[in-house]
Amino acid sequence: MRPRGFVFLAISIALCAAREQGSPLDHLPAKLERLTEFGERADLSPDNQRLAFMAKSFGDAFVIDLKTRAIRCLTCNVPAAVFLRVMHLSTGDYLLIGPERFKDIHTSRAEDNELWFLSRTAGSKPVKLGQKLSEGAAISKRRLKLAWSETHAQFPEFPQGYSRLVTADLQYGEGAPRIVNRKTVFESRDAGCTIEAQDFYDDDAKMTFTCYEPNHSASVMSIDLNSGAVTNMSKMPGTYNECEGIFPDGRHTCVEADRQCQQYGGPRGSGQIDIWKLKLDGTGKDFERLTYFNDYEGWKASNPVVSTDGRFMAFQIAHAADEAGVGYGIMLMRF
Repeated sequence: MRPRGFVFLAISIALCAAREQGSPLDHLPAKLERLTEFGERADLSPDNQRLAFMAKSFGDAFVIDLKTRAIRCLTCNVPAAVFLRVMHLSTGDYLLIGPERFKDIHTSRAEDNELWFLSRTAGSKPVKLGQKLSEGAAISKRRLKLAWSETHAQFPEFPQGYSRLVTADLQYGEGAPRIVNRKTVFESRDAGCTIEAQDFYDDDAKMTFTCYEPNHSASVMSIDLNSGAVTNMSKMPGTYNECEGIFPDGRHTCVEADRQCQQYGGPRGSGQIDIWKLKLDGTGKDFERLTYFNDYEGWKASNPVVSTDGRFMAFQIAHAADEAGVGYGIMLMRF
């Protein structure tokens, strides 16, 4: 006679669905459009007329006009450009993120990652802002306000596991651009939560950030920048929830989540994600699935950003086995 536990295991395996074979690109719904055949880490301009993106990790930044579909390179005048992110400032200028030169994937992405200013004037060269950071930054759509996180990797004087969330303003017009009014708004003392800044909302009075946790888990967090109050918005311990792309109503955010893995079994975490919509009400119960790329073996959708009018979302096609941020073209989803 087989042990009772074996019966329960057999039932559990039988209930797990199998992922589809082939490519989700062959089965796109009408609301989805493939905007580019290459690229990753899309960012929409505040007026929703342009979309900036990276050609690849450690590469050049491009921008596409969403009306004419004309693509222009922003950094091809920089020899051997190795940027990781490009983002719009409220003025129409750009913020670049990445190292000055490539050493290796870990060192260049973690230790040497820094902020750069790039004027929207054609032919402009990036200007270093003298600020290292961990991963990406939050940028206001309304004013020259920034936020980022800092960890031991960029600042060896910090204790191992420590990270902090910093806000600041970008100042330029007369003289070189510079960062002013720095303020540490939240600290994590250990590796139980490694911080990454995400999006401002509620007229920049609040912002979302991701708390990366042990065992390939993550939580969506929100901080009130006036009171300092921090709220866990996803409330799903042991699962992966990385916020990216705030909705203009300030009541919802996109989340890279592995919630669909519950029906498939197998590995979870940042490699097995799709894009979900989470209501920022603090309950963690109102999740709505937006993409279904992870229903196909070896695929995922990631790095969403929502237009400021709430009418569409851009995100990237990605492979489950690739490093976070790697993409193979930009998609548009119309709501």
